[in-house]
Amino acid sequence: MGLRWTDTLDIAIELSEIHTDVDPQWVRFTDLHAWICALPHFEDDPAKSTEGVLEAIQMAWIDETD
Repeated sequence: MGLRWTDTLDIAIELSEIHTDVDPQWVRFTDLHAWICALPHFEDDPAKSTEGVLEAIQMAWIDETD
């Protein structure tokens, strides 16, 4: 089963492994949304994301890089 918007930590881990040179604190939500939708195992509906979901993923990503 692929990644869904609710898989916050798993998405953050994937992003941290792919975008090693990016400081997630400064990523725009539009870019974050596109990067998540482009993940190889992401299978959820892109239209189901919300600002709160994107913020949660971004915060988890920040925690992963610390």
